[in-house]
Amino acid sequence: MQKVRDLPQREATIPMGECNNAEYIEINEVVSSSRATNDGKLSLLPLVFLIFYEVSGGPFGVEDTVQAAGPLLALVGFLVFPIIWSVPEALITAELGTMFPENSGYVVWVSSALGPYWGFQQGWVKWLSGVIDNALYPVLFLDYLKSGVPALGGGLPRVIAVIGITLVLTYMNYRGLTIVGWVAVLLGILSILPFVVMGLISIPKLSPTRWLVTDVHSVDWNLYLNTLFWNLNYWDSISTLVGEVRNPKKTLPKALFYAVILVVLSYFFPLLVGTGAVPLERDLWTDGYFSDIAKILGGVWLRWWIQGAAALSNMGTFVAEMSSDSFQLLGMAERGMLPEFFAKRSRHGTPLVGILLSASGVLLLSWMSFQEIVAAENFLYCFGMILEFIAFVRLRIKFPNASRPFKIPGGIIGAILLCMPPTILVCVVLAFSTVKVMIISLAAVAIGLVMQPCLKHIEKKKWLKFSISPDLPDIHRDNGTLLH
Repeated sequence: MQKVRDLPQREATIPMGECNNAEYIEINEVVSSSRATNDGKLSLLPLVFLIFYEVSGGPFGVEDTVQAAGPLLALVGFLVFPIIWSVPEALITAELGTMFPENSGYVVWVSSALGPYWGFQQGWVKWLSGVIDNALYPVLFLDYLKSGVPALGGGLPRVIAVIGITLVLTYMNYRGLTIVGWVAVLLGILSILPFVVMGLISIPKLSPTRWLVTDVHSVDWNLYLNTLFWNLNYWDSISTLVGEVRNPKKTLPKALFYAVILVVLSYFFPLLVGTGAVPLERDLWTDGYFSDIAKILGGVWLRWWIQGAAALSNMGTFVAEMSSDSFQLLGMAERGMLPEFFAKRSRHGTPLVGILLSASGVLLLSWMSFQEIVAAENFLYCFGMILEFIAFVRLRIKFPNASRPFKIPGGIIGAILLCMPPTILVCVVLAFSTVKVMIISLAAVAIGLVMQPCLKHIEKKKWLKFSISPDLPDIHRDNGTLLH
């Protein structure tokens, strides 16, 4: 396979949302490939909303922070957590995503830094946490509708509804990523708009003193931290779609920059309205409570609008998450980590096997409660993020001269300092995990530790075909430089 050197002597450090002129020379710029065209690639606006839905999708699901800690800590949490968690994770994603613009995303980051064994473990825990996370959205969808349609609260109607929602949204993923991207834009606008209207209606009823209510002694720290963490993570998930992005070295950093602002505002503003305009009853602040607030402030019509927005939001989050999960499996197959059939694309260019496997996982997990799902996926996600932080620092040491179209300032010391606050947060979240969640999550991790050697044995015996895509860069060691 032909290789091209890219040996920049110096790299400018640049702020978030900007990009220097360094080139990541991909193999598909040298070798003829069907992937060299920009037809069907994601542009900036759809990418912003796909990130928005990977991370957030709106304020649906933040209500538990008020129940756990009261208005003040809920509001402060959604201002402070983005600084110590979301911004560092988005910056790391921008640097490594433009350094390795391919669909294996964080898997190739860890593989390049720590070797293929740990790269596979990263892929396993992140895919599993993504599927567990995606099982939430049919649950949230029905939680918002059950106040208007009580039959959806349980029993056979709820089971049928979960299966139906999953099948419809899975088909949307099958039809193509470009469609998913523009659907995300439309759903995002429709999901945010009713909260803008609710905010305007609430102005005469706002009481700023309600925002200051707190009782540190009654805080449920486990629920508070897990809910904040769940609502503000998954910035790196977009890395598994970078191979489908038009001009990723410029588009990805800008999209992450705009998405951070959009996500923080989509959480903070509705919480400000809900806690300031309605007398506090902490026990009522749980999934779906924003629709009750809407009825108090504007009437039944606004309640139905919020419920509709919740349904649209969960649809958008589901399709974005499934796209990321399924393209990750495709990317791992293209890197030879999974059997070749995982790399098979449908006639719409979508990863057929990855979509089917991800949808099956969602259906199997949809019986769990909201809190159980959040706690389990947070634990697995934390394990993956620790590997990611290690890989980020290790790549700075191992390949100091490699092309980085977007580079965070500060060198190796800066990389270590950037990773310290989110690493501490990860440890805190893990420490608050229940014994049940910890046992289940560690068992899931153990499966991955065994699975990789088993797959290598299958490859050696030639029971299944494995191959590395010729369209991908071949990564070598050469005096601290990545060769492409």
